[in-house]
Amino acid sequence: MQPLFLEVSTLDSAAVELFGMSHELLMENAARSLAELIRARFRAGSVVRIVSGPGNNGADGIALARMLWGDYRVRLWLPLGCASDLAKLQLRRAQALGIEGVEKLGQGDVLVDALFGSGLSRDLGLDSLEVIREMNEARGYKIACDVPSGIDSKGNPRPIAFKADLTCAMGAIREALLSDSTKEFVGELVVGNLGISQRLYEQNQPPSAYLLGREDVRLPWRVREDSHKGSYGHLAVVAGEREGAAVLAALAGLHFGAGLVSLVGEVKNPPYELMQGVSVPKGASALACGMGLGERECPKEAWELPSVLDADILGREEILSLLEKNPSLVLTPHPKEFANLLGVLGIAQVSALEVQKDRMGWARIFGERYPRAVLLLKGANPIILQGERLYINPLGGAMLAKGGSGDVLGGIIASLLAQGRSPLESAIEGSLAHTLAASRVEKANYALTPLDLIQALGKLSL
Repeated sequence: MQPLFLEVSTLDSAAVELFGMSHELLMENAARSLAELIRARFRAGSVVRIVSGPGNNGADGIALARMLWGDYRVRLWLPLGCASDLAKLQLRRAQALGIEGVEKLGQGDVLVDALFGSGLSRDLGLDSLEVIREMNEARGYKIACDVPSGIDSKGNPRPIAFKADLTCAMGAIREALLSDSTKEFVGELVVGNLGISQRLYEQNQPPSAYLLGREDVRLPWRVREDSHKGSYGHLAVVAGEREGAAVLAALAGLHFGAGLVSLVGEVKNPPYELMQGVSVPKGASALACGMGLGERECPKEAWELPSVLDADILGREEILSLLEKNPSLVLTPHPKEFANLLGVLGIAQVSALEVQKDRMGWARIFGERYPRAVLLLKGANPIILQGERLYINPLGGAMLAKGGSGDVLGGIIASLLAQGRSPLESAIEGSLAHTLAASRVEKANYALTPLDLIQALGKLSL
């Protein structure tokens, strides 16, 4: 689990004030981190093209050119000139070595984007758009310095961005690099060292969020031999008008460790391993409701039991009462459902597109209003939030964009609730298990089915 930050300028300033470092020294170390990456991955003599902008991000690129000069065939391009004081200083140093800027991008093995940093707040101009388009069309391994050029502080391309194979975030990772919109631009994400340990660099500002990793998965292993099916909870899944969604959720819950799983409602030919009844069974320890519900009622137990609420239930007025009365809820909307939920709750009238442009921001607004509830906002990088605590799962992928995969996710989380995990733990670990199971399915990324996911749950290991 790695800390994330809304911005790192405060961290830079703290490094200068507390550790006696200068902004120039931080810049030198940023360039050195990039140089070490390139030296580790590409042999000497490779052609390295560096596209530097007019500001301090461009200065990082110019310093990189100086560090690689002599060992690599360096091509330094400054298509927008050189404006900041540090950029001009770095250019004088580069020129003293005999480095002369080129007039066009050309061909090469590596392409480093040092055009713009994280301060972008408006749409790119025509000249900048043309440069980024040319960079994206070029061949070679592509590295972004700190932030892919064109990405703004909320993680949106303005309107396009450099498409990197690897992004080297300097000192710490910004939240903006983990938005859904940046997923196709960031590539592999690493942290560049600025001359002090990452832990010391980050210690002077509390994180705004946390980045989850594979190491954060805690599977529901059974460690007690002296146990029975009741030891692992009883999950009730409400079946609605589209009963298949409930069946998928129930099967996922069973495969992920719940000792008993019951379908509540009329289901034709349910799988043999699932129980069925017309009401929530006595002794149920968790509930899943909303997937495929349609116009059917949500049982009164949703106000009492730890519950996962999804899809149809999130657009009803009764969600207001549920959020006020039940302290153990996990809500699992996709962006359109979340936009509807914000409207029903009287928070805002927004579209799914507006939600996607500021996923973290809208999630935090919900968390301020309902700090007890856990929100899992689905997407390319799912967000999990409770109150002020926000976590991002970067392990999702396009293969999960398939009807029914969300029902499986709901069942996984509800299964963990039934087994006694807290709502926040259930959402975090359920989301990670969901994405990891998808990565274990050996199929083309367009061919994944919900049943594949369910089967893969039983093959997960740490």
